[in-house]
Amino acid sequence: MDSELKQERWVEPEDKTPLLVEIDSDDQIYALKKSFKDGKCKTIEDEISLEQLQQLKMMHKLASEIQRLAVAFIPAVLTALSLWTRLRDIVSSNSVVWDEAHFGKFGSFYIKREFYFDVHPPLAKMLVALSGYLADFDGSFDFKSGADYPDINYKFMRQFNAMFGVFMVPLAYYTAKEFRLSTAACAFAATMVLLDNAYLSISRFILLDSMLLSATCFVLFSLSKFRNQREHAFSVKWWLWLVMTGVSIGTVSSMKWVGLFATSLVGLYTIEELWDLFGDLRLPKSSYLMHWVARVVCLIIIPCSIYVACFVAHFKVLDHTGSGDGTMTSLFQAGLKGSPIADNPLEIAYGSVVTIKHAAPNGGLLHSHIQTFPGGSKQQQVTAYHHKDSNNNWKVMKALSEGQSESELQIVRHGDIIRLLHNQTERHLHSHPIKAPVTVTQWEVSGYGNLTHGDPNDEWIVEIVGEHSNYPLDGILRSLTTKFLLRHRVLGCLLSAEKGIYLPQWGFGQVEIKCDQRNQTTSKNSIWNIEQHWNDRLKPAVTSAYKTSFWKNFWYLNQAMMASNNGLIPDPDKVDNLVSSPTQWPFLAKGMRMNGWGDNNVKFYLVGNPVVWWSSALSLFVFVGLLGYYSVQNIRALPTDSTVTKLVGHHEQATISAAEWEHFLFLGKTLVGGWFLHFLPFCVMARVTYLHHYFPALYFTILLCSYLVDHSLRRASTTRKIAVWGTAFTAVIASFIWFWPVSYGIYGPAADTMHNRQWRSAWNIINDYTPATFM
Repeated sequence: MDSELKQERWVEPEDKTPLLVEIDSDDQIYALKKSFKDGKCKTIEDEISLEQLQQLKMMHKLASEIQRLAVAFIPAVLTALSLWTRLRDIVSSNSVVWDEAHFGKFGSFYIKREFYFDVHPPLAKMLVALSGYLADFDGSFDFKSGADYPDINYKFMRQFNAMFGVFMVPLAYYTAKEFRLSTAACAFAATMVLLDNAYLSISRFILLDSMLLSATCFVLFSLSKFRNQREHAFSVKWWLWLVMTGVSIGTVSSMKWVGLFATSLVGLYTIEELWDLFGDLRLPKSSYLMHWVARVVCLIIIPCSIYVACFVAHFKVLDHTGSGDGTMTSLFQAGLKGSPIADNPLEIAYGSVVTIKHAAPNGGLLHSHIQTFPGGSKQQQVTAYHHKDSNNNWKVMKALSEGQSESELQIVRHGDIIRLLHNQTERHLHSHPIKAPVTVTQWEVSGYGNLTHGDPNDEWIVEIVGEHSNYPLDGILRSLTTKFLLRHRVLGCLLSAEKGIYLPQWGFGQVEIKCDQRNQTTSKNSIWNIEQHWNDRLKPAVTSAYKTSFWKNFWYLNQAMMASNNGLIPDPDKVDNLVSSPTQWPFLAKGMRMNGWGDNNVKFYLVGNPVVWWSSALSLFVFVGLLGYYSVQNIRALPTDSTVTKLVGHHEQATISAAEWEHFLFLGKTLVGGWFLHFLPFCVMARVTYLHHYFPALYFTILLCSYLVDHSLRRASTTRKIAVWGTAFTAVIASFIWFWPVSYGIYGPAADTMHNRQWRSAWNIINDYTPATFM
């Protein structure tokens, strides 16, 4: 052979088994054998004919082409199956299923442009509204739970939602590929997502969860793509996937606040990466600074901009008065079309009838009703109530000593002593040194007396503390814009309410009103404003009087969302079979009925594929065990020479190389860390929890399980790999088929078809009784 074709290369041997190495260089193929010299191996040209070289070249190209087609064919097939499983028979139930009652209704509010309130950010609900708009839905159906759908295209709305579930499957495949898993492992991860009954069920209705899950999947995919560009900093692809990572965390956080857990994962990865770059002494300071700037722009400014933009659209579309008005500030409500508050007279006068709103986020209206306290003074109850009705109306009257002159119109000012008469029952707002029913360290507030009878304990001093308008803080009490305190003239305490402090059932679960002796004049618990105002002797305010800024509305709404989220706590007096605890989730101890369970209903039961869930949960323990094993092995395999770098894989007996150890740690931090971030918060928060809260965490363990199987087979024979993967795929597929009815509908009495499918005692597929189980 011509001498110019000869070449030599030094390569690091992975083991001492002679291998055939093919090198494709300048369109020439050499068949080479390895030989070892001084711990290295030197490649030496094998003496073969040019004809044989050409044959090897053709075989190599053919094998490469087959592999390329296979890599493209597998995700295409899995995506096609995802489309079929998510879309088939999607209208098997023609009634409103589970939380379609909430999110379908929220979508209709966007279409009608009526303001509403919900604890979640608006992006996913706006997408629900988009599906309704594309389906020519006019918003007239109110999505009552269990109600049959009228003649609207709810099929399209479900299909639109299902597409987000479809995208999860190829995202799982390509994320595993970015994690450098084998083709079999990538296909297995995607198959576990494809054939999980819980993921399937949640994708087939008008819900937010499939959107949240697909966005979570995209966060992890974008992060993995970005990490794989770390050796090409500031290249086009590096910038692309850094930007996409920012877009993905902005998107997922704008759907549900659970998305902040995925954002935290990206944040922790970024902190570690910047720390590693800080230790790279070869990196110029200007480049290191640029790394910071790039991440601030892409991972902070872009996500925050997306989040804020969603609220801009939210306020822009919902510009008409609606069911959620009461959760917002009175000033905001005045800007809604159709709101009666916009016609308020500006200045409050004696004789005016008003509603008084608590200034705290999601604050209620001062309220009373004919029911009395069962203890204490046994006088008429006074509460804070979040809905508008006539029991919120109070008449502003002068102090007892001044009488009540109707002829002279007099404006209420800072320092005035007033009485508030409940319009419906003609009782005065009253306090006295009797313990409040819940907050027993403070004084009770009640309704007392009548038009002709009262006492000094009915009198309150107006103390103005703020003016949220262009008007000066001149001591005049104005509707909507003036913030004020009501101090009891005799006791000196402040009229107050506090979020989360509710009366028992005898008080209809409304917020307790008390007279607070702590004199907290800057606390929102004690600050009020006038909301509605009626006085025929006063003219309505000019339109420009009631203006508020976007940023104030944005901040207030997010505070109200947080307060409402924190208020979603379990009712100790109520048994709720839909609720489950976080410890029950990993091993699928409890499922959930998604709709009515009558024999004539098509019934859906939210439960995962047991093989998927149990193997994913076990992978956490396997990973911890392997981490401990490799760590001990690393210590025991270290040479005594302290100058030697202490890395796993440097000892000839090591079962994991240094590169494999680094990869193992990265995937552990990413996948186990992602699981912890999405699981542990639910273990410590007081709010009510449901099975679907575990779905994002499950995704991380599915990828972890696929990686660990792949990791264990990295040096196995082809026969063993086929056996293991074949068994794994078969188990997942068989379990999915066995639990097919829970996702596609249980027809007739549940016991007829499901008696052999109730694998856990707390699954209430057949019986209503669900025994308590920890996990």
